[in-house]
Amino acid sequence: MTDVPEEEPRVPLRDQVHDELQARISDGRLRPGDRLFEQELAIEFGVSRVPVREAIRMLQSAGMVEVRPRRRGVFVRSLDRQQLEELFDVREALEALAARLAAERSESADVEHLGELVARAREALDDQDTDAMSEANTEFHDKLVALSRNELLASMLEPLHGRLAALFRLNLEPARVCREHEELYAAIASGDAERAAELARGHVRASRTMVLERMVL
Repeated sequence: MTDVPEEEPRVPLRDQVHDELQARISDGRLRPGDRLFEQELAIEFGVSRVPVREAIRMLQSAGMVEVRPRRRGVFVRSLDRQQLEELFDVREALEALAARLAAERSESADVEHLGELVARAREALDDQDTDAMSEANTEFHDKLVALSRNELLASMLEPLHGRLAALFRLNLEPARVCREHEELYAAIASGDAERAAELARGHVRASRTMVLERMVL
């Protein structure tokens, strides 16, 4: 008897729309203050307004968009200094925990992949390819969180990364970021949980300083 291959589970339409809009906000195609029109998005994605509305609600729950009653619309959310401070406070604690758990729980194959991402970022830095470096750095953070093997932690960090991603694409200190990722990788690869957590905290603090200084410029 021939086994019938199982069909890939279909991704709900709302999730497809959500993921695309989240990506556009994260990579800067949708900028703070841009307005989202349900009808236009429904036409673009070839769906009804229902999944678009549900996707927007998901983005609103994650703090990436906001409803402005006076202007009767949904807009990509801007972050003021206090909101950024709060985001970085939480991110510092969670990233340190993720790094600690990754050092304690990761296996050799997982660590090898993390090392490949670090090497890709270094190569992109040498080639002055900012897009490739940004992509490798984003994957590095995603992989590090995955190595923590803590789904709740991952679900808490995902919206934080999404809200800060556009700012990190304006990275003014690529050499520092690359060096810090290399040091963090080395600590995780050696299983030094305390060192990994310490480096993760320092990495977030340095990014915090960079982002907040940009707000003053």
